[in-house]
Amino acid sequence: MDKNKIKKRIEKLKSEINHHRYFYHVLDKSEISDGASDSLKNELFKLEMQYPEFITPDSPTQRIAGQPLDKFKKVEHSSPMMSLFDAFSPEDMKDWEKRLEKIKDENYRFRNKKLDYYCELKLDGLAVNLKYEKGRLVLGATRGDGRVGEEVTQNLKTIESIPLKLRLVKEVEMKKIGFDKTQREEISGALKNGVVEIRGEAIMPKKIFAELNKKYKKEDQPVLSNPRNGAAGSIRQLDPALAGERKLDFYAYSLITDLSLKTREQESKLTNLLGFKTVKQNKYCRNLDEVFDFYRKAGGERDGLPFETDGTVIKVNDLNLWPVLGTVGKGPRYIMAYKFAAEQATTKVKDVSWQVGRTGVITPIASLEPVGVGGVIISHASLHNMDEIKRLGLKIGDTVIVERAGDVIPKVVKSLSNLRDGSEKNILVPKKCLICGSNIEKITGEVAHRCSNKNCYAVNLRRLIHWASKGALDIEGLGKKIIEQLVKEGLVRDAADFYTLKIEDLKPLERFADKSAENLVKAIQAKKLIDLDRFLIGLGIRHLGEESAIELAKRFGGLEKIKKAGQEEIDSIFDFGGIMAKSVYGWFHNDKNLALLKKLEENGLKVRRLVTGNRQQIFGGQQFVLTGSLDSLTREQAKAKIRELGGSVSSSVSQKTDYVVAGRQPGSKYDKAKKLGVKIINEKEFRKML
Repeated sequence: MDKNKIKKRIEKLKSEINHHRYFYHVLDKSEISDGASDSLKNELFKLEMQYPEFITPDSPTQRIAGQPLDKFKKVEHSSPMMSLFDAFSPEDMKDWEKRLEKIKDENYRFRNKKLDYYCELKLDGLAVNLKYEKGRLVLGATRGDGRVGEEVTQNLKTIESIPLKLRLVKEVEMKKIGFDKTQREEISGALKNGVVEIRGEAIMPKKIFAELNKKYKKEDQPVLSNPRNGAAGSIRQLDPALAGERKLDFYAYSLITDLSLKTREQESKLTNLLGFKTVKQNKYCRNLDEVFDFYRKAGGERDGLPFETDGTVIKVNDLNLWPVLGTVGKGPRYIMAYKFAAEQATTKVKDVSWQVGRTGVITPIASLEPVGVGGVIISHASLHNMDEIKRLGLKIGDTVIVERAGDVIPKVVKSLSNLRDGSEKNILVPKKCLICGSNIEKITGEVAHRCSNKNCYAVNLRRLIHWASKGALDIEGLGKKIIEQLVKEGLVRDAADFYTLKIEDLKPLERFADKSAENLVKAIQAKKLIDLDRFLIGLGIRHLGEESAIELAKRFGGLEKIKKAGQEEIDSIFDFGGIMAKSVYGWFHNDKNLALLKKLEENGLKVRRLVTGNRQQIFGGQQFVLTGSLDSLTREQAKAKIRELGGSVSSSVSQKTDYVVAGRQPGSKYDKAKKLGVKIINEKEFRKML
């Protein structure tokens, strides 16, 4: 992409982010989710980091957007309430640490100082600042635009977890958390005669949110959309009695004083001693590995917490390093918001393909630039039908919001048309079926389009099931129901598509978890090197059975020789007839089939040439039939041994059969062999022959 397009993309992103941030911060409304908003901001931040010449003072990454409402008196903060930079992966966190190390090492005082961290849960509420003079609460304000907020003291006083008077900290308590005599005197003086500011999050507990909505439904009142909006709306109530009804809670996360504190951990403990709640899960971490452990544990426990949390906040623990590391734009370098996987995110539609369903109905499938949503990488999503595409106003190349419906199925929920650059393309219904080439028809009175060939879906599905079956490539775990699901989701159209499947493609689907998705991908990848005879069986060439495929492989040795062979040359193979030879020759001279072979090769499948050994062909020309269960060999191993020694294996008993190998519980083949007088041997005798 050239720089002119980059610049245009940045301008469009800034415009879109500012629009949604105005709704969120000023009007307390949301047109898109926090996850989708974060995704847009992250894209803008990365583009600006890559192309710093396009950073402007009005960029959302350089200031906190949104103006205070005029409902309350405006208050200027003593120091800015800054926004935080976001990380979404371990790689983002490692890059952040590298940047910190570089800045730190440039300062000789801290060159040998090892970075450690204080980790906190990121609460999803309303950020507020509390000002205490001589230990008494004199002012409470919202963050507003970061410099100027709204004075909401009376409403904040209704929150019982906010002390109206700071607790006097005892000498012994201060000693316990590492304060020396000078620091203890400073703290006591500040509490009695100075100014102390506490910053934190006013939140609506999940339980209160549920109870209020239940009450509002009974009273036929509008329900709250989410706990965050519930908290923000409560703090902005003009009547403190209404705010008090909401039973909000408050958790402190920052202490603003002139005190010479050493670490963020120490600061947090002092905040507790002053009478404020802090999140119990917050903890000191010695390094990034411990940070990642904290993050994983927090993510696993979030559903059981009494409040909403959308991530973690990782702070450099050494407060003396904060001024050295400094800020960039309006965000501190020494703090990073390490967000949980969003339930929504933005990405681009790369292309749209069409999948044939069981009834012949074709479904549009969006191919997306891979994006993390709810802990899973999404790269495909069903668009359902043309009516849905029209409703979304969707084009190929659009930036879209995607979510996992019910935390499972990827779904496109919105197209951000304001971000178009003119290169987008309309989505058109194909005229011909991509599987069988038949006409596509519009179903009268319905929104659907359908392939006119009624057998199209069933034939293709059977072909895919055969490819993975025990008689062909024998891919463990890839059964009929799984294949049908993959076809339905638009992940697989032909056998070559099996080899492009990733764990991230499977995890969002029903029946799959992390381990089962990993196992199936491993099983498929394990069958990327396949014997020629197995490969020929898997292709499902009409009239070509298992034994014929083996003979074909023996005759030519490699796939390229089969492709070049003439029909008469194929017909000359023992036991081949004209019909079979014509079918094999025709299959390898069909453009569609040759395209499949090329695609299989491009996706990493390799066909192993048949190499005949030097072992004596003691079964040369003899035909075997297997019946019943063998104890020392599997059925496939027994067949392989027979063929290795020059014999052939048939599925039915006839006058041509030389031996029937009877295992435990033999079936009707045993009875037929007796009737025809064919020699029957048991497993022990068979092993002796081998």
